[in-house]
Amino acid sequence: MDILICDDEPLAVERLSRLVSQLGHHVIATAQHGIQALEMVQQYEPDVILLDIQMPEMDGLTCAQHLSRLNPMPAVVFCTAYDVHALQAIQSQAKGYLLKPIAKSELQTVLDNVTKLTQAQISNIEQKEIMEEKNQRQQIAAKTYRGLELIPIENIYYFLADQKYVTVRHKNGSVLIDETLKDLEQEFAHKFIRIHRNALISLDYLDGMEVITSGQYHVRCRELDEKLAVSRRHLPLLRERMQNL
Repeated sequence: MDILICDDEPLAVERLSRLVSQLGHHVIATAQHGIQALEMVQQYEPDVILLDIQMPEMDGLTCAQHLSRLNPMPAVVFCTAYDVHALQAIQSQAKGYLLKPIAKSELQTVLDNVTKLTQAQISNIEQKEIMEEKNQRQQIAAKTYRGLELIPIENIYYFLADQKYVTVRHKNGSVLIDETLKDLEQEFAHKFIRIHRNALISLDYLDGMEVITSGQYHVRCRELDEKLAVSRRHLPLLRERMQNL
């Protein structure tokens, strides 16, 4: 896990950093007081913050109150020389309360518990995504001169908006539907990605990207000779998604 250490004592930071590394985790940043910690949490998005309580500028308890408003909120583990703040720590949604000098075994127990919580959260998100996917349409309905056509989602290459209608390009041709690109993007976000203000392309058929002129890109669509323009606004996210395919 990525861990941020916040303590105004350099020796305490050094010792905690060593223990964290020995336990197989990664210290991504250190802070000397609560204000600095809040800035670094926004910048580095750590999984856990090891937080001292008595510090200048902003103490650990006040910092934890601010952290509780974040979404996602990093797991807070207080590391202090005093046990009088335990009740306040629990009320601040802390995942642990360790007394200095901190034993390696105690830190390991707390971090193991946080890891289990993180895995449970991931599992819950995955289950939610599965349920949402089951509730999504498996076909797109389009009215044509032949009547009502049902196009399986897995057969669709891309959606292309043109004024008030959207063209659905699929394996057997193309049809027009009276839906918005925004609604289609929200419903099928796990299957399609926006590459332009007027276009969504299926991740299953995304075959690569090429430079046309300086600063202008097109994407290739598997099984088609057609190429679609990519806007600069959507280029960074497209590159990121392509790296994960």
